[in-house]
Amino acid sequence: MSKSHYEFTPINVGRWLVWSLFALILALVPLVFSSGLSITVLSQMGIAIIACLSYNMLLGQGGMLSFGHAVYTGLGSFVAIHALNSVTGGSLPVPMAAVPLIGGLAGMGFAVLFGYVTTRKSGTTFAMITLGLGELVFAMSLMVPEFFGGEGGVSGNRMVKNGFLGITFGPPIQVYYLIAIYTFFAVAAMFAFTRTPLGRMLNAVRDNPERVEFVGYNTHRVRYIAFILAGFFAGISGGLGALNFEIVNFEVVGAARSGAYLLFTFLGGATFFFGPIIGAVMMVLAFVLFSEFTRAWLLYLGLIFLFTVMYAPGGVASLIMMNLRVAAFGRLRELWVSYLGLAMTGLVGLLGAAAMIEMIYHLQLNATLGSELKFLGITLNPVGLNSWFGSAFVFLTGLGLFEVVRRQFLREWSEIQEYIEKETKRRDAL
Repeated sequence: MSKSHYEFTPINVGRWLVWSLFALILALVPLVFSSGLSITVLSQMGIAIIACLSYNMLLGQGGMLSFGHAVYTGLGSFVAIHALNSVTGGSLPVPMAAVPLIGGLAGMGFAVLFGYVTTRKSGTTFAMITLGLGELVFAMSLMVPEFFGGEGGVSGNRMVKNGFLGITFGPPIQVYYLIAIYTFFAVAAMFAFTRTPLGRMLNAVRDNPERVEFVGYNTHRVRYIAFILAGFFAGISGGLGALNFEIVNFEVVGAARSGAYLLFTFLGGATFFFGPIIGAVMMVLAFVLFSEFTRAWLLYLGLIFLFTVMYAPGGVASLIMMNLRVAAFGRLRELWVSYLGLAMTGLVGLLGAAAMIEMIYHLQLNATLGSELKFLGITLNPVGLNSWFGSAFVFLTGLGLFEVVRRQFLREWSEIQEYIEKETKRRDAL
């Protein structure tokens, strides 16, 4: 029996609010942070968001651990920088704003080429193949200077002489808004992909490939299509990077760049869509800002990754979602004292450990600068016992107090989780 009236799906007001807020933040944040450094950092965040989300299409949604994602962002950057030079030279009649799309098409093309072989396997074999391809492309970047530019790389000039409505892409703020537009639509497209039948089937291939094969789907084809789409968005990210920096060298296809995508996507939270966005922001802050404060920043980053794997495998996004769940049941206010205690005691322990790490680095790398070291306004003497004793005392005191507060927090957290489970069952019964 046919229906005599139409049915409309109700508007998801919350989702519209989230996307409107996201667009508003992208539009207004350079007005708040308006310095040259801020605009540069914000532009890099937009580029990193697209790169990490494209990587999460493989890792989080498809369960494909790739060690060579920089191949597609990097090759997209190289093709884009050559396209940029062709546009400014007059041999390529396309607008400058379309150069990142050329990078995206290049990333997709290389994903079509490499992905057919790569996605035939899964798990550890897939990871090793991507690692091998990444090293192969990195080696070629130094062997083919005609395309990769050798050690100096390939440079370009993004400025347009007669720009449309005065947009020449010379000022960094104009490049930022172009990056912001690409970021918004790329994020929206990747989110839409998660809601498509293909996106759902990719999740099924991740969770139970044998069952997917049993019901008649080709798991290789699903992984291959997802790989191609991830390569497209990775190429867009690389094209935006070429436009932003106006130079591309062999480092953009290196293993360090691929490792950064993996590390920060995991830190942000690969199991949630917004997790890689958090990870991308953390990545830029670590590489651009944190690295300026200390030479031991990679050691700190490794320790953060280690503790995240041990105690918060879902990343920052999982911690946010767990606390939002507690807040939804009205019990979050009971934890603020414990959270404050954890933050303060953890900070004390961290300061003691950081002081010892900085003294070790000073002895190994900066001994010629003198026997004293300035750390957070405090003068430390790495060759004397007092500084070591004081740092160790602060570290052990903070660690001991942290453990006391942590046990109290775990008791409170367990009680709240039991309440939530009982309340959930009661509501389901009703």
